[in-house]
Amino acid sequence: MSVTHLHGLFSRRFIPRRAAMYAPGSEEKKLRKLATLGVDAAIMDCEDGVAVNKKEEARTIISSILGELNWNGTDPGVRINSIGSGLARKDMEEILGGAEILPSSLYVPKVENTDNLDWIHHELIRILEQRNTKSEKLNLIIYAETALGLTNLASIAYRGIELSSRTDCHFILDGIVFGADDYCADIGAQRTESSDEVLWARQQVVAISKAYRLHAIDMVNINLMNLSHLESESLQGAQWGFTGKQVIHPSQVPVVQQCFTPPNKDIAEAQELIHSFHAHQTTGLGAFSYKGKMIDMPTLRIAQNMVDLSEAIRR
Repeated sequence: MSVTHLHGLFSRRFIPRRAAMYAPGSEEKKLRKLATLGVDAAIMDCEDGVAVNKKEEARTIISSILGELNWNGTDPGVRINSIGSGLARKDMEEILGGAEILPSSLYVPKVENTDNLDWIHHELIRILEQRNTKSEKLNLIIYAETALGLTNLASIAYRGIELSSRTDCHFILDGIVFGADDYCADIGAQRTESSDEVLWARQQVVAISKAYRLHAIDMVNINLMNLSHLESESLQGAQWGFTGKQVIHPSQVPVVQQCFTPPNKDIAEAQELIHSFHAHQTTGLGAFSYKGKMIDMPTLRIAQNMVDLSEAIRR
């Protein structure tokens, strides 16, 4: 079954994820602030942002707060602990099984093989089918942050697409997040400001994400005081094909979201190019010259991607 056909089975409204911001689930004040920031994607965290002795508290707070907050256009999501930690099942049972309102998106770290996706699939069936109310499929966002996970990423993504098309599946695979720090720790690399050590991994995430029409969400920039470096890193990621970036502080949100927003002049240029392309198609021409540049189908797709993103952001 082709990727195009699989996506035709469950396509739905595109959700922008230009900035995906974390807040620890154990800190209610930060969760409440998260809903006011205008960030595209909010991630209520049960994993790295929560101390071991606060995991239960995080589950309780997230479960209760999901139904209280007005997210004002922000996509509310929950990051559970990794499957290998032994904590993921309890995270899912208490939050997905106990919350009055489900999150829109489920973030699962350190996915390393297709068995991990099968586990998520079966756990969601077990937990969600006990609820009395029928809900939409969750958007599933998985993390590539180990050498094994990167090595298996293409087969993981394909399995996620296969499962998503099934009527008994409670998720739609929607994106892949690159976890640079965990990846470097796994391979024994030193983190540098240039990020040369993760060049291949970042490009691998983009290529595989786009092969399966998924969001590609770039690494965190932990230097909170250097917003100019954040901007240059974000612009680089957008140029490479990432659709968004992880953020960890409110000051990073406007910088990152602006970098992943097409400029108005570029949108207008793209719309004009698309119109010109269709006009030339009626004459039987394929490739044609537009403002001194040769235009063909790949160029058209780039322009259409830009227009589609701008429309999704406006919604």
